[in-house]
Amino acid sequence: MIFTQFVADDLGCASYLVGDESAGVAAVVDPAFAIEQYLEEAERRGVRIVRTLETHTHADHVSGHGRLALEQAIPVSIHLAAEAEYPHDPLEDGAEIELGAVLLRCIHTPGHRPEHCCFAVVDRSRADDPWLVLTGDSLFVGDAARPDLAVEAREGAEGLFRSLHRLVELGDGVEVYPGHVAGSLCGKAMSSKASTTIGFERRFNPALAFDDVALFVAESAGISAPRPPNIERIVAINRGPFVGGQPDPLELPVPPDGAQVLDVRPVRAYADGHVPGALSVPVSSTKFATKAAFVLDAERPVVVAAATEDEAEQAIRGLRSVAVLDLAGYVLGGGSETLDLVSVEDLEGLLAEGAELIDVREKDERDTGYIAGSRNIPYRLLTLGEADLPHDRPLVTICETGPRAAIAASILATRGFDARAVYDDGVESWQAAGKPTVEFRRCGG
Repeated sequence: MIFTQFVADDLGCASYLVGDESAGVAAVVDPAFAIEQYLEEAERRGVRIVRTLETHTHADHVSGHGRLALEQAIPVSIHLAAEAEYPHDPLEDGAEIELGAVLLRCIHTPGHRPEHCCFAVVDRSRADDPWLVLTGDSLFVGDAARPDLAVEAREGAEGLFRSLHRLVELGDGVEVYPGHVAGSLCGKAMSSKASTTIGFERRFNPALAFDDVALFVAESAGISAPRPPNIERIVAINRGPFVGGQPDPLELPVPPDGAQVLDVRPVRAYADGHVPGALSVPVSSTKFATKAAFVLDAERPVVVAAATEDEAEQAIRGLRSVAVLDLAGYVLGGGSETLDLVSVEDLEGLLAEGAELIDVREKDERDTGYIAGSRNIPYRLLTLGEADLPHDRPLVTICETGPRAAIAASILATRGFDARAVYDDGVESWQAAGKPTVEFRRCGG
């Protein structure tokens, strides 16, 4: 048996190559849009990919099943409840996919989405019982999936409760390989570990601690985390006709009229000089693709501004993974517009002079401690809240340590505000310096 896990660190997504080396066949489960990694691994292992399996219609990244079908003639299987518009072989609960001596058994596990399935993997040369299970977006390491992205949260939670308990019945020794690790928006507190066991999760995973469905629903249906960006667009792409490989964007002398420019260089390079009107999301930052998708307009073409061709190519791969497909090209180097980066020491003076402080963290982060008088608008929602912001004084953005503050300041600057960003500093530095913060306290019942 061959088994290879692939993890896209930026999105926290995991995909798998499973097969029988002796029989020379394998399947890909939940492929990313960048399919080259699977083709290279299959060639290295001396196997032929004969099937793509989707645990569900993904909402946070573009699947590679279309590329595999169009470019490699590999058929796709997904549960019939997905209502997929592309050619596919519908899966049902209990269906089995044979790959030589390796068997993948479909377990219908609705909750995250109605069509969601897990795949128990049996190596029949070893035993007739499952060795491991690919849990997709159901059971994670230390967590369980969100139930609110496809159906009403309570309905999804009820289905997820039943599905999780069905997985537990596989037995404590079965290894668990999920569809996401830390970094994804599809769970709340998942671990960065790549795998676990049913037994470990049964003992320590809070989502498996509930024997009563009502208690589980009450706990898991109250979702406060942001929904993945472009969710409707990504689901429509993944459910619709196959999407093939995209042409390589070309280097441009200047961005064309009407395009939005995304500067993916480090923040300090952007601050020293960038193309007028460019947004800043460094490709080297964590969750680059997710952050970029939150701030870009999906209806307008995008031009990437980068320091090198390699940096541009890395950014383009990330953007495509979150359905930013209208890429007009890339430009290299900076420009004439600058952005002021300030420190916590500078901040006190700016506030004393009348600057407005915008805390761009999520609400649950802000509730742990915020600077008195600051206004909370998460960076991803700035375009919705800008109408209430003043144009007659500087706006200073702040987050925990700086990266999101710089993104937020670039958004405000493109909209004509006098924006500054607290960078390489933030609320953590403010607190460490002994400066006062306010903590949100809930009233007891």
